[in-house]
Amino acid sequence: MARSLLKALLALLLLHAATLHAQELEPRTYSPSPIGTNFLGLAYNRLTGDVLTDPSLPIANVQAQINTVALGYVRTFGLADHTASLGVVIPGVSGDLSGNVIDAPTAIHREGMGDVRLRFAFNLVGNPAMSPEEFAKRTPETSIGVSLTMSAPSGQYTSSRLVNIGTNRWSFKPEIGLMQPWGNWFIEASVGAWIFTTNHDYYGGKTRSQDPLMTAQLNGGYTFGPGMWLAAAIGYATGGRTSLNGVDDDNRQSNTRYGLTLSVPFARGWSAKLGVSNGLVTRVGGDYKGISLAVQYHRFDH
Repeated sequence: MARSLLKALLALLLLHAATLHAQELEPRTYSPSPIGTNFLGLAYNRLTGDVLTDPSLPIANVQAQINTVALGYVRTFGLADHTASLGVVIPGVSGDLSGNVIDAPTAIHREGMGDVRLRFAFNLVGNPAMSPEEFAKRTPETSIGVSLTMSAPSGQYTSSRLVNIGTNRWSFKPEIGLMQPWGNWFIEASVGAWIFTTNHDYYGGKTRSQDPLMTAQLNGGYTFGPGMWLAAAIGYATGGRTSLNGVDDDNRQSNTRYGLTLSVPFARGWSAKLGVSNGLVTRVGGDYKGISLAVQYHRFDH
């Protein structure tokens, strides 16, 4: 009984871990780039911390350690005289969660491929499609862009397991973002929502659905030189309550995170990013501290 109770809880926590990208803090996602730019990156992210649970449950000291390694590629191109981009991210996830149920320690581990994500972005206002030469001579201006991120059910998933890395469903995130430069300073704001399809093959033959998860993010930073910048970010997510066979769970999110990201170029075409983040207000799920390190290479077509 105790073990099954904790496994049920840990299943929910791994779901929160798998969908934690909904609350990722990633500055400059709407910053302009010249067309014909190819970005290739490798990123590592580690999340550790306590997990907030219903105090009425006989569960205590729930902790999580989640490691993600992701390979990503983005290409920019011109579309109707505007700048657009298309990107893909392929993650691998390793998670360890533990806790005490009626003073009995229990732990679980999962490792495997996560759900692949695709992102299309399109610049609506400001910074039209420009070659690298034209881009280098431009005067930075206000820009507004839209994007659509799609998460495909490609991660490791077995319906006979209560705990999985993959979510066995599609997820879509439409978003709009604003980038405003002031000299070397910049501000970026975005608002979006994750929309989830239903998992009809959940553990025990159940059907699992989730309400939309609204997200908002505000970034501000300073550019020291080409490829070198420092940014602070705060993000908020609300909604996302789940249900099993039409019965609602009491797990609506209302979580806020904050973080810092530093980008430093170290060779021609190469840059590295170091990010740290922490939970400010967490209603449900992991109150995680996060650290990420990414290496990125970019190359122009010409």
